[in-house]
Amino acid sequence: MVPFRPTRRRFIQAIGGASVLTLLGCNRRQQTMVTLYTFGDSILDCGRYNEFGVHPGQLLVQNDDCLFPEFQGQDLASRGPVRLEHRARDGATVDGLPSQAHRLRVEGKAIALITIGGNDLLRGLIRDPGAGIATFANALDTFVQQLQIRAVLLGNVYDPTLGDDNRNFLGVDPAIARKNLQLMNTTIQEIASSYGQFVDLHAHFLTGDPSWFTATIEPSLRGASEVRRAFLPYVVSKI
Repeated sequence: MVPFRPTRRRFIQAIGGASVLTLLGCNRRQQTMVTLYTFGDSILDCGRYNEFGVHPGQLLVQNDDCLFPEFQGQDLASRGPVRLEHRARDGATVDGLPSQAHRLRVEGKAIALITIGGNDLLRGLIRDPGAGIATFANALDTFVQQLQIRAVLLGNVYDPTLGDDNRNFLGVDPAIARKNLQLMNTTIQEIASSYGQFVDLHAHFLTGDPSWFTATIEPSLRGASEVRRAFLPYVVSKI
């Protein structure tokens, strides 16, 4: 057997290759974990309304390439280490937000998605003369202000009637309902502009069709993806 005699060139190549591998390893270790937090209602917690159990937070973290091939490679997992902490709850109102943040521990890079207000409207604010929405605004403002996460994306309330009064399901004068929906969304936008980023779900869903909804008002499987679509560019801009 001929003894191995490393040449100067081989030695430099070996050292260079090791250096590259070391640097790559360091870069992987130094990448900060991104945690995506969801707070709010069924706009973000809509998994029970589709057969795959899919909700927007999941799709933002890791796309289902079989269900939504157009989003392949556009999820957060494609950009680095990420995890989801899903705290949003179907049926939640603004008064329930503090309990969703109970024992919250924030480490590394954190992004919060919040959708709230739809159930508050359904429970009376849709016909409110004004004072109730002001109370809602104070509660939401306090929650966002006290939240330990500073990268906050706040979505407004979409219109499941798609702007068609013939699809009115509330038994409330559409003029009153739409006025209060607009007031609610203006309030949400103002709070978002003070603490983070506003995401206009209302405008996006007006470009859709009834297939985006199920059980009258909830996001369908397609709707869950469309909520993801609306949040995606803002989430990506925060990492």
